[in-house]
Amino acid sequence: MPESALQILAEEVVACSDCPRLVAHRRNMAEQKRRAYRDWDYWGKPVPPFGDPCARLLIVGLAPAAHGGNRTGRMFTGDRSGDFLYRALYETGFASQPGSHARDDGLKLTDAYITAAVRCAPPDNKPTPEEFQTCRRYLERELTLLKNLKCVVALGKLAFDAYLGILRDRGIIRSRAAFVFGHNVRHEIPGAAVLLASYHPSQQNTSTGKLTAEMLREVFEHARAIVEA
Repeated sequence: MPESALQILAEEVVACSDCPRLVAHRRNMAEQKRRAYRDWDYWGKPVPPFGDPCARLLIVGLAPAAHGGNRTGRMFTGDRSGDFLYRALYETGFASQPGSHARDDGLKLTDAYITAAVRCAPPDNKPTPEEFQTCRRYLERELTLLKNLKCVVALGKLAFDAYLGILRDRGIIRSRAAFVFGHNVRHEIPGAAVLLASYHPSQQNTSTGKLTAEMLREVFEHARAIVEA
């Protein structure tokens, strides 16, 4: 059963300690905490994927935030990026509620699965090439286990490149160079799900207006049309 295999994979993610720099950083952030969350018992481990094992939509982010996913233990949960993302997913029918605040808040995803290129919070939100490579095996397995995928939304250029790198190494595409990153840009890839690129809902992008709530919703309206086609 896909659900059992994905659950085993999630447990392996949580137990991973292969990147010493990331292990040290996520633990340090969990001990230091942010003043606003000093009463929280931080997760402080790699953050597992989250969603519907029968999903037709896969959302790939970069990595957990130090005081978001690293605090709550759920992808895109407890930070401004998640506020933007889950509101868009709720408005397009993929999420049961418009916010994600904690692992036990009752949120359910329908037909969507959320993962990341790197599973631990990195210093300055910048994983090294070696950390991307070490973590890649989890995304590769998710792509194999999620049998119903019709659409992949890559949030940000780094997630976009990480996903395309897997397709290249599988022989599905010749190189990443032919695939231009741009917001709500669609790439039809024979032998793979449709790829949609999106600006990342980081606070830097949303606070400057580079990415608005309407722009992000349009990406998931596009994804909805693809999976329903």
